[in-house]
Amino acid sequence: MNRRKFIALLGGGAVAWPLAARAQQERTRRIGVLMTSADSDPEAQTWTAAFKEGLQSPDVIFAGATPALVALQRETRSLPIVFAQVSDPVKLGLVASLAQPGGNITGFAIFEHAIAGKWLELLKDTAPGRTRMAVLFDPNNPASAPYVQAVEAGAPSFGVQLTLTEVRSRDEIERAINAFAQQPNGALIVVPNILTILHRDLIIALAARHGLPAVYPYRFFASSGGFISYGVDLADQYRQAATYVDRILKGAKPGDLPVQLANKFELVVNLKTAKALGLTIPEPFLQGANEVIE
Repeated sequence: MNRRKFIALLGGGAVAWPLAARAQQERTRRIGVLMTSADSDPEAQTWTAAFKEGLQSPDVIFAGATPALVALQRETRSLPIVFAQVSDPVKLGLVASLAQPGGNITGFAIFEHAIAGKWLELLKDTAPGRTRMAVLFDPNNPASAPYVQAVEAGAPSFGVQLTLTEVRSRDEIERAINAFAQQPNGALIVVPNILTILHRDLIIALAARHGLPAVYPYRFFASSGGFISYGVDLADQYRQAATYVDRILKGAKPGDLPVQLANKFELVVNLKTAKALGLTIPEPFLQGANEVIE
């Protein structure tokens, strides 16, 4: 893949940067990185710093998040690609299997789409009176549809009415949440994708303004004022991805390195936000959380 094609993959909010590293033979090796996040985002800076930190003697492309990996797969089936922050890569057709990915792609998956049912459960455990839930997702992200399907599958057992809310821009996010909040007893499920990450402050502010309990996929949503988050430690994933880059540059084939699923999940509750919403969180629930923000 030439440099022009690589840069052409970038869309709004994406960042790519070249990384040079010295191998044991003192030959400079080049690593391309494609991430679907703004380089000014402090969370993205944390992830890339973790990737660099884990890099030892690392020619390979690193893909951060599903849209970046899908774009890269279309461009090359030969250049090694290591990914992180990708959900269910087998279901999306990005690798043949977790144990034997085959081809030129391997990496670290954040979680399977079934976790969306857990997000639904967490909302019902903490806000049982809420009977309407909006699922906020970007239809342009290929990973979104399976999350939505998982929520739809679980909704009948919890007795909730779903509103599937497609958003593709900041303005659409604002209009969608404002419209949903016109009726009472609502709550939000925010599906992970670059759009919701980029505009997390807006989503959190609108949820607070309208009194909507919301569950988010990553810790930094809760630490920024969101109600509850449940997901993986992304910095840890990026750090681990660097070890695969190192192994590939030392001769390993990506198709022989198993895709690893996240095994560390974090439940974070923002108690200050809960109180502002007028919600009392059961003590057993708080005791089971990894972190309670007061």
